[in-house]
Amino acid sequence: MPPITQQKELDFLVELISDDPEGVGIDALLRQLGDRWQRRTLQRRLALLVAQKRLQMHGEGRAVRYRRAAAPGGSASLPAQPATPLHASTEARFPISAEGEAIRAYVVQPRQLRGPVGYRLEFLEAYHPNHTAYLPQGLREQLHALGRSPAQQTPAGTFARDILNRLLIDLSWASSHLEGNTYSRLDTERLIEYGQAAAGKDAFETQMILNHKQAIEYLVLNPEHTRVDTGTLIALHAFLSDGLMADPAAVGRIRRRAVEIGGSVYLPIALPQRLEELFGIVVQMAAEIADPFEQAFFLMVHLPYLQPFEDVNKRVSRLAANIPFIRHNLCPLSFIDVPQQAYVNAMIGVYELNRIELLRDLFVWAYERSCQQYVAVRQTLVLPDLFRLRHRQALAEVVAAIVRQDEAATEHAIRDKIPATVPQAEQDHFIRLVLAEFDALHAGNAVRFGIRPLELAAWQSHHRREA
Repeated sequence: MPPITQQKELDFLVELISDDPEGVGIDALLRQLGDRWQRRTLQRRLALLVAQKRLQMHGEGRAVRYRRAAAPGGSASLPAQPATPLHASTEARFPISAEGEAIRAYVVQPRQLRGPVGYRLEFLEAYHPNHTAYLPQGLREQLHALGRSPAQQTPAGTFARDILNRLLIDLSWASSHLEGNTYSRLDTERLIEYGQAAAGKDAFETQMILNHKQAIEYLVLNPEHTRVDTGTLIALHAFLSDGLMADPAAVGRIRRRAVEIGGSVYLPIALPQRLEELFGIVVQMAAEIADPFEQAFFLMVHLPYLQPFEDVNKRVSRLAANIPFIRHNLCPLSFIDVPQQAYVNAMIGVYELNRIELLRDLFVWAYERSCQQYVAVRQTLVLPDLFRLRHRQALAEVVAAIVRQDEAATEHAIRDKIPATVPQAEQDHFIRLVLAEFDALHAGNAVRFGIRPLELAAWQSHHRREA
């Protein structure tokens, strides 16, 4: 329960605003209040009054105006709730706008206080690519300045490939963490780099991390995949959901049954034909958006809202949001440090209220964090060997075969074992790569090739390569 003094302040604000039938903006209120409150304090008080349904908020950004709410029976977009401080929760570690705070105050209510809602086509129809903007022009310019990379004038995907090793770990871990995965970042690094599953973790969590790795590589290593189209998004779902779906046939397929959203009263569309049609429309609209940041955010909003797949929709949207960043050589969005509950609250705001402000606050903050991670450190990273990445499976097979067959690591032995996946023109380069791996092979890194310590020790006793 707020202190009595705060309650009096809220009552005073309602009376002040009720005098103006056209509504009052924050700047006008600050002028009337003089030095009584700071802007941030006023924003919090207004957000709380909106959440309590004592005020109505209209407009966006600096054009927001507040009016006294209609009597019961009027608009019910943000029903009343008990007057609790908006900052009582500790899950939010990012700046939240007044609009975002009003959304959060609504979605943290118990489910029984929030009425069931279905898919609203008007939410999608209200958006017109390159005319409607969820991200205002000034904000997009700010994000472009943050995300601009030294690789801007190079071929599409160069920046993401330059930081691929780091991105694989960060995005796989952070996106999985948002789904409740308990792998630590260090555990994720060991799994991705060395194939070591973390002790005490179930196979489901391990599979989720590895699925992210494959999906990210699918986007980054193949420039033709960095397009917003139905084929790419369905492929992302196939990678991300592999081995995780109750029905294996649902992998990489538009859903054919009704689903519910945990923790939300939102009920997505159930009719498969309608769902497939709307999926095509959402993807086409996203593809038409010219600005990469607006395109990324649109995908983060409307893919989960539609719920085109039986599961893994948010994961698909997070990786799909990176397509325009990869394509335009902008800093990717890794979701590092994004609080899980804050992300859930922001998505529920989209599902139940069709309001994007809280998710937008989170998106902007998360992108700034990603830029801090990558743009400033790019020059210090060792660039990945793309040839090695492309032939990593063949490399592992050849190294393991030579060790297990107790053969010397010679050019002849390697050439005899090169699989058909390595083109003839690249075989000499491949042989040099295998020889270099044997030069550096030891008990600590042999696990990358599935070689057990005893197997390596036996081979080394006969064929140790001299440095």
